Amino acid sequence: MSLSRLLGGVADAVAHAFDKGVWTLVEVVEARVRGHVYLELSERDGSGQPIAKARGVIWSSTASRILPEFEKDTGAVIGAGIKLLVRARPVFNAQYGFSLDIDAIDPDYTLGDLEARKKEIRDRLQKEGVFNQNRRLAPPWDYRTVVVIAPEDGAGLGDFRKEAERLERFGICRFIYAHSRFQGEGAAREIVSALALALERVNKSTPPDAVALIRGGGAVNDLAWLNDYDLVRFICDLDIPVLTGIGHERDNTLPDEVAHIRFDTPSKVIAGIEQHILRRVREASRAAQDIFAAASRIAQSAKSKTERYDAQVRADARTHLSRARQFSAETLHQLQAAALHQIHDARVSSTALLHQTNTEAALHVSSARQQVPALMNDIRVHSQDQVGAVRSRTDLNFQAITAEGGATVRTTRQSVNDQMLRLAERAQGSIQQARAGAEALMREVTGQGPEKTLGRGFAIVRAPDGQPVTDTVQAQALTTIDIQFRDGRINARPAGKTRKTSP
Repeated sequence: MSLSRLLGGVADAVAHAFDKGVWTLVEVVEARVRGHVYLELSERDGSGQPIAKARGVIWSSTASRILPEFEKDTGAVIGAGIKLLVRARPVFNAQYGFSLDIDAIDPDYTLGDLEARKKEIRDRLQKEGVFNQNRRLAPPWDYRTVVVIAPEDGAGLGDFRKEAERLERFGICRFIYAHSRFQGEGAAREIVSALALALERVNKSTPPDAVALIRGGGAVNDLAWLNDYDLVRFICDLDIPVLTGIGHERDNTLPDEVAHIRFDTPSKVIAGIEQHILRRVREASRAAQDIFAAASRIAQSAKSKTERYDAQVRADARTHLSRARQFSAETLHQLQAAALHQIHDARVSSTALLHQTNTEAALHVSSARQQVPALMNDIRVHSQDQVGAVRSRTDLNFQAITAEGGATVRTTRQSVNDQMLRLAERAQGSIQQARAGAEALMREVTGQGPEKTLGRGFAIVRAPDGQPVTDTVQAQALTTIDIQFRDGRINARPAGKTRKTSP
C-alpha cells in the first residue's frame, strides 16, 4: 500500500469519525494571520507542562465572521496565552498532516477564564492580608522623584514623557525610567526585576516619592499578562505609593486594583502628578502670603512692645532717681538737724555746768573768806584747780560731741552716695537689657523678611504705587506692573494689554 493510500485511509477514518465539529478547550501558543489564521494549540497539566499539541486553522471566510464578534464581546484578540473554547473538526491531510478546522469560538468561556484567574489571585492576596496594603500608604506630600516602568518606545510612554520633560526642564520633578515587556510569557517577571533594580539604584541617593506603572491600550488578553501573582504581590509589598495608568478607561487589571492610585491612561498619570504639584505650589503661595502677613504683624507688635518697654524703663528710672534724690535730701536734712541739735544741747549743758561751777566756786570762796580767812590762799589754789579741771572736761565734751556729729554726717553722706550710685547702675543695666532684647527681636524679625523667600525662586508683584498685587483680576486692571526678583526689578505689562502709540 502506498503512503498516499495509507494516509488517505487515515483521512477517511478521521472524517468518518468526526463528521462535524466538537467543542474543545485549547490554549493558543502561537497565532499567525495570513488571510487565514494559523494557530499552534496545546493543553497543559496542573504543573504547566504541555500534554497535547495540535495545529489549528480558521479559514479566512470563517475568520471574517467569528473573530470580529469575539473581539467585540471579549475585548481580546487571538494571541499567545489566551484560552479558548472552540468548535473544531479534526482533519487529516496526506500532505499537511493533522489539524483542527475551527468554525466557532465561545466568548463567554474566555471572559470567564480571564476573570477566574484574576479572582484566584485576588482571593489569595486578600487571604494573605496584603490586597489593600499599598492603597493604605500615606499619599506623597509632593512629587520630586518618580520611578517610571513602561514598555520601551510605547505610545503611552511617549505621551507621558511630553509632559514629564517639561517638569524636569524646570527642575520641578525628576523621572527615572526603567523598561520591560508588558505582555508575553515572562513579562511579569521582567517588570518585577526592572522595578527592583531601578529602586535599588535610586534608593542609594534619594528615595522616590512614587512608582508609575504605565502602558498604552491593548487587547484584554494582552493586558492579562499583568494579572500575575508575583507582580501584584510585589506592588502590594512596596512601601512606596504606586500609580498605574494601564490601557484605557474600560480596561481593568489586578495592578490597577492594588495600586495606591489608579489612572485610566498614562497621560492621566502625568496629569495627576502635575495637578498635585500645582496644588502644593498654590498652598505654598498662600502660606508665603500668610507668613509675610504674620511677620508684618509680629514686627509691628514687637515694635510697639519695644517702644512701651523703653518708655516704661525710662519712666521707672526717672521715678527711682527722683525718689533716691528726695530720700537723700531728706536724710541729709535730718542728719544736719540732729547734729545741730546735739551741738546746741552740748553748748547749753556746758554753759550751765560752767555757771554752776562758777557759782559753787564763789560760794566756797565766800565761805572760806568768812570762815577761814587764813586758808584763803589754799582755797584759792584749790578753786583754781577745780575751775581748770571743769574747763578741761567741758572742752573735751564739746570736742567729742563735735567729732561724733561730724562722723555721723560723713557716714550718712557716704551711704547716700553709695545708694545713688547703685540706683544709677541698676537703672542703666535695666535700660541696656531692654535695649538688647529689643535689638535682638528686631534682628529676628528682620531676618524673616522677604529676601529669603525671593532667594527660593518666588517673586513679588506690585502696582506702580508700590502696593502688592495678589490676583489676576487686580493685575489685568493695571497697565503696568513691577516684578521684584532676588537680584532686581523689571517692569511688565499684564497679558492682553497693548502699548498705546502716539498718533
